[in-house]
Amino acid sequence: MTVTFLGVRHHSPACARLVADTIRSVRPAYVLVEGPADMNHRMDELLLGHELPIAVYTSYRDPERRHGSWTPLCDYSPEWTALTAGHEAGAELRFIDLPAWHPALADVRNRYADAEARYSEVTGRLCRTFAVDNVDALWDHLFEIEPDDGLAERLATYFELVRGDTRAGPDDLAREAYMAQWVRAAVADAGDRPVVVVTGGFHRPALIRLAEQGDRSWPEMPEPPAEATVGSYLVPYSFQRLDAFDGYQSGMPSPGYYQHLWESGPADAARGLTERVTARLRARRQPVSTADLIAARATADGLALMRGHPHPARVDVLDGLAGALVSEAIETPLPWAARGPLRAGSHPVIVEMIAALSGDRVGRLHRSTPLPPLVHAVLAVLGGPGEERLDLGEEADRERSRLLHRLRVLRIPGVARTSGPRPAGGTELVERWSLTDSDDRLPALIEAGGYGVDPQEAAAAALAERIRGADLDQLADVLFDTALCGIGELTGQVLDDLARAVGAAVDLGPLGRTLTVALAMWRHDHLFRTSGSTTVGTIVRAATRRALWLAEGVRGGPAPADLPRINAVMAVRDALRHAGASLGLDRDAALGVADRLAASQEAPPDLRGASLGLGWSLRGTAAADPARAVRGAFVPASAGDWLAGLFALAREEVLHTDGMLELLDELVGGMTDHEFLVALPALRQAFGFFPPRERHLIATRLVERRAGGASGWDLMRLDAAPDLVAAGMALDERVEAALRREGLITS
Repeated sequence: MTVTFLGVRHHSPACARLVADTIRSVRPAYVLVEGPADMNHRMDELLLGHELPIAVYTSYRDPERRHGSWTPLCDYSPEWTALTAGHEAGAELRFIDLPAWHPALADVRNRYADAEARYSEVTGRLCRTFAVDNVDALWDHLFEIEPDDGLAERLATYFELVRGDTRAGPDDLAREAYMAQWVRAAVADAGDRPVVVVTGGFHRPALIRLAEQGDRSWPEMPEPPAEATVGSYLVPYSFQRLDAFDGYQSGMPSPGYYQHLWESGPADAARGLTERVTARLRARRQPVSTADLIAARATADGLALMRGHPHPARVDVLDGLAGALVSEAIETPLPWAARGPLRAGSHPVIVEMIAALSGDRVGRLHRSTPLPPLVHAVLAVLGGPGEERLDLGEEADRERSRLLHRLRVLRIPGVARTSGPRPAGGTELVERWSLTDSDDRLPALIEAGGYGVDPQEAAAAALAERIRGADLDQLADVLFDTALCGIGELTGQVLDDLARAVGAAVDLGPLGRTLTVALAMWRHDHLFRTSGSTTVGTIVRAATRRALWLAEGVRGGPAPADLPRINAVMAVRDALRHAGASLGLDRDAALGVADRLAASQEAPPDLRGASLGLGWSLRGTAAADPARAVRGAFVPASAGDWLAGLFALAREEVLHTDGMLELLDELVGGMTDHEFLVALPALRQAFGFFPPRERHLIATRLVERRAGGASGWDLMRLDAAPDLVAAGMALDERVEAALRREGLITS
């Protein structure tokens, strides 16, 4: 009996060649591969003849959480060559890792992104020893461009060194114990025939040790919780999603380059990389001369020779291209000197170089591949590309709109709304949509299938997840999306999550926006069938109470009027007016808060004015004596901000209360020139709450009071910008002060 443990780096052409060559050489009884064991009974599906890259996508959903993860495979993945070479050799193929939904993998979004961060200290020392920038350059230096002679021994030494005394966490221990039991069982069943085990190099030392003794029976397959929904499907993947420069954290960056390396070897890959970069830059009208190419290749060859490479490695070619094609100073580090996404501000030529390395390959599934029900449900009704105009007054168009909104909520590519109803906007009965083809649509639909079997169920689950993760500023949009999707009542845990989000609000402005949208939906959204909704009513009630509580705690001196805060008080007023009786809102408690805030010198001016307006609009009077209340609250230094709050909440009451405009004219007219200039921008904002017709009425009444028969329109028309007028008035005031100071005027 012989067990060959091959520790690999995921998505490494050198490891993929080693795995395939080893399996062809030893012709094992079993090939055991790090991968989701719950896919073993579907191995034939995996080997149908897909165009790689592809991935196994697993979705998990229970009442508490949803989790999605991927097991990606490309032509040069060692796991893939283990399966294909093992199949050709007649071996039994088994994935031996825990299923992706298992708690040990609960934080793993990508099964093959699980190792390098653990031993960064060791690889850091190796990078310094070999004078390379990062682990990718180190890997190329040690393995990818070196001859394959002795590769297995070098890999084993490398992974023994990097694992060293690293303490594995409980999740790793659980995975390694499970994989080791598969190894022991396969060895027992194979008898004298060999077994090949292919796993990430991090796990290899532990598996060698654990495989020596223990239970030799086949491990049981873990079962998900009874209340959980779990599904695994093959999905098309892309080089872009594999690329470390796009955020992928395992295996190799620049998958297009490594595909060429896998197919043609390091020398051809270097030449091909230069050609692809040149073609891409020229296609974007970037000048690349023959002399530039000669200089880039000469530099790359010189760097390879200096670094001890038998052929130019990826970083040699990139450094050579950067030196030849970028003549300006580069403000950000070269991206191949580190891992992770490109930084903002990267040079445009560098960005195009990275894109050329990434490649644009997109995988395709074999036509016989099983797909989740959601895919069939959507593709049967979605239709082809084009523009659609939907009349929401028609039931058929309204149902089509709901379908498209469900796909939009599920983030299906190629489905975009260009116009239509907006949260708290006016009634709009026409929607326009743009439908386009997208290579990413099928993967997105397969992944969205984890939410449900049809668009309505899937969108409802996606919206529930958004509600749980939304901050208060996003909650109004989520509520409106729920209406657009026609999901209907959300109850149970989702309703609790909504109420909890509102109850935990700490910012009055976003809470007011949520209340505004929810109240509009509860009052009169017959179009989307939310009028009178119990769920939305619950949100209105909770948001009104929370807003009053938050408002009473706001403190602050003079400051620019906060329009979101004023709008929140307006939303409270409208809720009390239009839903108070139906939803059991406490009007007397709200009036008490309004009166206390209106009289508080610690509250900001805009909130004091809005609170006075709230009490005035709900009672029909500003306490017993409106004029006295206004006169007592008016402070010249903050007059504009205070009036903004008052006008927003009680515009009509101010306009139609006898003597109120005249009182305000008296108060504003009594301000000094300096006080007026300081207050002018805020005063303009405050009077902006009056529509044009009412501003004309105010102007007419003031003209009658001050100038007899002049026209009110003349006060509303300025030939110059208001800020220029204010600057001119300030200049006049300074000139007059200087003249008085010098005794040139005395009156």
